[in-house]
Amino acid sequence: MTSLATSQAASSAGDQEAADAPRADCVADSAGGLTFDVTEPGGYEPDDVAYLLLRRRDSDDEVRLPLTPAADGRLRAALPSSVELAEGRWNAYVQVASGAPRRLIPGVNDLRSLVDRAPSGSRGYVAVRIPYVTKQGNLSVRSWLRAPHAEAGEIEIADGGMTVHGRLYGTVLSADACAEAVRRAEPDLVHRADVTAEGPLFSFALPHGELAERGAGPWDLWLRPAGTSGPRVRLARLLDDVADKKAIFTYPVLRRETAHGALEAGPYYTNDNDLAVRVREAATGTEDADA
Repeated sequence: MTSLATSQAASSAGDQEAADAPRADCVADSAGGLTFDVTEPGGYEPDDVAYLLLRRRDSDDEVRLPLTPAADGRLRAALPSSVELAEGRWNAYVQVASGAPRRLIPGVNDLRSLVDRAPSGSRGYVAVRIPYVTKQGNLSVRSWLRAPHAEAGEIEIADGGMTVHGRLYGTVLSADACAEAVRRAEPDLVHRADVTAEGPLFSFALPHGELAERGAGPWDLWLRPAGTSGPRVRLARLLDDVADKKAIFTYPVLRRETAHGALEAGPYYTNDNDLAVRVREAATGTEDADA
């Protein structure tokens, strides 16, 4: 009985803490900027200096954005697209004066401008910031900064493989452009595919047979706009409002009989929303352990 009462008290305290936590509504703009409207944190006075604090996980990086009074007694901070935010996951806090930062919880995220976003790419890079709710119910921002960037679009599964359509930002496609599938466990093992280009738009077909013959394991997909003599550009899907695509975007798999047994191959998005091909044993209920 004591244990149950203690558990109920702890749960009640946790619920009250969540109810008292400051919230932030987020609005994204098509240029890649974010605006945060924060409910007034407890202890805040009109003369206090307040900040919205972003901390990148697994690093010492911090970005402080001044909070200023806005409508309805809330405080507002802006993260313009011109402010660089390194790739990663940034936890969001509010800090008043010299007090301790307090974790923000999400209010309403207005991400409509991110749907079918098509930046100009004139800056030579693409900046993407998507606010999202963590597993613990807190507010964080997922950030990507790609220079240049190859945006994956429609993926067609047919004829023993797949055809990928996409758009290149920040550089141009040459007549020598190609795509590469690189075996993650053996980076020197590369399968190349010819690219068809029309301006910044590209497509390529990638048969799954050769990948499957190498056995189970993921292959990462890259675009080489200038051919094999130029740099690699990671293929990814970033220009929408979905922060974590791995469990959202799913595709059919193709089964093949190989020297390694029955395998299945198909595209998927990694934890970083990069495009890859998964090759694994063709067994029902196989767990997805690929990053």
